Amino acid sequence: MKQTVKRNPKAPRQRPGLLPMETRLACHDEVCQGLTLEQVETEALRCLNCKHAACVDACPLHVDIKGFIASLTEGDLMTAFQSITRSNPFPGICGRVCQHEVFCEKACLLGKKREPVAIGLLERFVADHQPSPSGPMEHARRLPEGPRVALVGSGPASLMAAYELNRLGYRVTVFEALHRLGGVLSYGIPPFRLPPDVIEGEIARLDQLGVEFATNFLVGNTATIDELFDQGYKAVFLGAGAGLPYLLKIPGENLVGVYTANEFLTRTNLMRAYDFPVEGTPVIVGNRTIVIGGGNSALDAARWARRFGSETTVVFRRGRAELRARAEEVELAEQEGVRFEFLAAPVRFLGDAEGRIREVECIRMRLDKPDGSGRPSPVPIAASEYRIPVDTAIVAVGQAPNPTLQRATPQLLTRNGRIVVDELGKTNLPGVYAGGDVVRGGSTVVLAMLDGHAAALAIDRALRCEPGHGKAIAEQPEEKQR
Repeated sequence: MKQTVKRNPKAPRQRPGLLPMETRLACHDEVCQGLTLEQVETEALRCLNCKHAACVDACPLHVDIKGFIASLTEGDLMTAFQSITRSNPFPGICGRVCQHEVFCEKACLLGKKREPVAIGLLERFVADHQPSPSGPMEHARRLPEGPRVALVGSGPASLMAAYELNRLGYRVTVFEALHRLGGVLSYGIPPFRLPPDVIEGEIARLDQLGVEFATNFLVGNTATIDELFDQGYKAVFLGAGAGLPYLLKIPGENLVGVYTANEFLTRTNLMRAYDFPVEGTPVIVGNRTIVIGGGNSALDAARWARRFGSETTVVFRRGRAELRARAEEVELAEQEGVRFEFLAAPVRFLGDAEGRIREVECIRMRLDKPDGSGRPSPVPIAASEYRIPVDTAIVAVGQAPNPTLQRATPQLLTRNGRIVVDELGKTNLPGVYAGGDVVRGGSTVVLAMLDGHAAALAIDRALRCEPGHGKAIAEQPEEKQR
């Protein structure tokens, strides 16, 4: 990379290479191929090097964006990598799935007049091309010797908490209910968006730092929270995610061929149903698929259905402007042949004599005043029902925390299935913290990481002040709840 700092903010934003369309629908390989070295040189020099970097403030993790891009302009990949991983040890993951357009890139000063700097693509390049991709991070070779802390779930909240606690000297064990690590990163996000080797590589660095992992271990079943404390853990962080899908609660939802997005994506991403019968888990997709919802899970399911050869339509009760999926994912889905039916909602599924779905009856909607989400509320239009012939339906309308842990711990304070915490991530139980989707409901990867970071610091403060944390903290007054 050239050693130059001559900036060129007037250069067009660089576009990543994409897998050819004829290849895309015939495999599960990553679609976005990232930027080339030459493109990175150009894109890094678009950065204005603002005196006050608003992008850093807008990043939930406050990654030193200005610093790592400056290192890129000097050709120093190692320093760029270190600048990122001081705040975010998972740049390969975040560079692919973080919603940069609503955080750092939205705050980019260049974006006021031109397109913002492609911060996410630059972050991904640094992660993918660091000099030692399998090597240790900045805090390697320091084996932890402090108190033991248990982390429940191996999704982004727990992974971030594990990194921070390990860095602070704690002996960390991550307990995962499934057979593969990564939580929602592994079961919820397709490999054509986030390849498994990226997840495994970034988790492997935690392993090198001394973090321990236990799979096929369901806290609340294999062991309770109390039993973890009995085993010597001084604090417990609950980052179990939100794996319980919401249902539409309309007639016909139990017909054969109707999936929740959670089941469909878990079978396909985690259990690798795309490789059946080599892999033992099948997923049956008919010639015509309808996906109900407008978030990233809906788009992921729709793009998978296209890869199974199905004509696919996404039905969303609001308009295009209200979609919660990333704009680039909507664009890629449309490129791949996914159709969108806006301002419509299903009212019932209809099946044949064998109990298989054959049609979905929808009703037209209109938009009214904003609801609690801040978006215009959809209102049914009377006598506007119509039917769509389908063979497969996938319901992607959100999810809640799985109740296994809560049922096993009835004294744990919850609200609408979500664990209640204070601003530090502390629950009502002594020594127990929580964060991510189990607290927020369906949220984003970077906000889950933020929760894990905050809880790790709170655990550290509590354990340093209270050696008998698991008992003594119960005597402290409850703090204001979130």
